[in-house]
Amino acid sequence: MTYLWFKAFHLVGVVAWFAGLFYLPRLFVYHAEANEQPEAVRTVLQQQYQIMEKRLYRIIMTPAMVLTVAMAIGMVIVSPDLLKETWLHIKFGLVVVLLGYHHFCARLMKEMAAGRFRFTGQQFRWFNEFPTVLFVIVVLLAVFKNSFPTSAASWSVVGMVVAMAAIIQLYARKRRLEKEQISAGSGEMSAKGSA
Repeated sequence: MTYLWFKAFHLVGVVAWFAGLFYLPRLFVYHAEANEQPEAVRTVLQQQYQIMEKRLYRIIMTPAMVLTVAMAIGMVIVSPDLLKETWLHIKFGLVVVLLGYHHFCARLMKEMAAGRFRFTGQQFRWFNEFPTVLFVIVVLLAVFKNSFPTSAASWSVVGMVVAMAAIIQLYARKRRLEKEQISAGSGEMSAKGSA
């Protein structure tokens, strides 16, 4: 019964942690794109994004990460035979990568707060997709365990990455075209006004 309690709260932690891992990089996208705004708007937006990022990271993501890891440790202590499972070793490796990603997000937050932007909004869109791919793999490992369908799973992950890449590129193209239309429209308006 203790194992099930650990497992239940492990799942609660995973859901909350991944919610943050999905949302924080999206805030980074908006934070970086705020640089394209006029100075007065840029300052207000960047201050607001910094507040949102810090609160999400400190109040939701980090406690959820700690809960996730603590409950996983509890499950292994209660059921040490789990350590013999190959799928769990792979999952642990992916979790270590996610922990690194989590801490890298903290570094990016500090850099952006200091006015240094390592990535553009477009690059942050790619950065935002990384935990999604790992999430799918971790869930597949947890469900299928040692009978992980490697060929189907591999193709699913590849298909997902290709679909995300296409969506990101189409969205970037759409935004670029919208900006060009706005610029062309404002150029026409100023030409009519001077005539």
